[in-house]
Amino acid sequence: MTHPSLHRRALLGGSAAGLSLAFVGRAFAQSGASGVVSDNKLVVILARGAMDGLSVTVPYADPNYAALRGGLALAEPGQADGVLALADGFGLHPALGGLHALYRRGQMRFAPAVALPVRVRSHFDAQDVLENGGESLRRQDDGWLNRAIVAAGGRRLTGLAIGAQTPLILRGEAPVSGWAPGGRVHEDDRIAGLLQDLYVEDPLLGQSLARGLATEERAALDGDGGRVGRNDAQALGQAVARLMTGTEGANVVALSLDGWDTHAGQKAQLQTRLTGLDRLIAGLEMGLGEDWRRTVVAVATEFGRTARANGTGGTDHGTASSLILAGGAVRPGGLIGDWPGLADNRLFEGRDLAPTLDVRAVFKGVLRDHLGLDRAQLDTHVFPDSAAEAPAVDGLA
Repeated sequence: MTHPSLHRRALLGGSAAGLSLAFVGRAFAQSGASGVVSDNKLVVILARGAMDGLSVTVPYADPNYAALRGGLALAEPGQADGVLALADGFGLHPALGGLHALYRRGQMRFAPAVALPVRVRSHFDAQDVLENGGESLRRQDDGWLNRAIVAAGGRRLTGLAIGAQTPLILRGEAPVSGWAPGGRVHEDDRIAGLLQDLYVEDPLLGQSLARGLATEERAALDGDGGRVGRNDAQALGQAVARLMTGTEGANVVALSLDGWDTHAGQKAQLQTRLTGLDRLIAGLEMGLGEDWRRTVVAVATEFGRTARANGTGGTDHGTASSLILAGGAVRPGGLIGDWPGLADNRLFEGRDLAPTLDVRAVFKGVLRDHLGLDRAQLDTHVFPDSAAEAPAVDGLA
């Protein structure tokens, strides 16, 4: 059978539910005099646990793919349970039907071999680097997405963290809001009433509490006080979208999806995880409505997984993985970065997909073209000492 050609160039080198809205971060004053509020929106989804990029954006036409992956190899497009065809000999995992529909509309692109600037295979260390935006472990004590809000200055981007805790990526000088899926707070809630009375004169906590109650109201599933559970991915996406719309909606959102550490039984686990991811993005699109055309969703992970399966039908900690960009503001285009190939002599340390692109280069392109940050701010403030990494994506709305 004749396969489509894979894109090849040179390898470039090795809070509790309920009252859940809170302000985090140090005192912060917006700079700039324009007062312009950006209509564009960015959602960063962190796939925690190391997502296997070779099972997400599948290089089925690579001549070494099937033999290398063994029992983890997915069938070609058109076959039973086959991947969903993309360009350049790649395919999406069959659980990602919604993302594939976006791709066919020109609203999805992917980088097949991105990695951190430092080679680590510890989840905790790698997540720290991914979120702090520096070149090494614990280089920064705040997150690059928070620094991007600061750098936007008078454009007044507003940040929102989804989950019980604010992830490092959104910690820093800029105050951001947080929402954890949970029950709706009713007007007659006794604890809420006591807190409002207690903090009514407090200029910081009083405002925070009031906004927290308003957030619960906006995110509720229905007028009957329905709950938004993390297991209902599409409903969660719609609830997050409700917090992004309107004049007070968030511009910049970060949320985490756990469970990607697939050391055993990977096929079944990824089917579940990717189905959830697909429905989450579908919920965001549905809930955002007209705002979807001004939105970019970035899905990133701390590192990839080994190219070969282990003895328990899973994979171990690796290096490069996939990064996905989706949304109405994404424009059609080819691969982001290069494909290194899966030949033995092209694998990193003889075991992992080799990186061809620094993950910060993708984020830089999104922040520059979608949120309007200038290159100097990106090189020195948002991602310190990263001038050598040019933005790797353009053409975003």
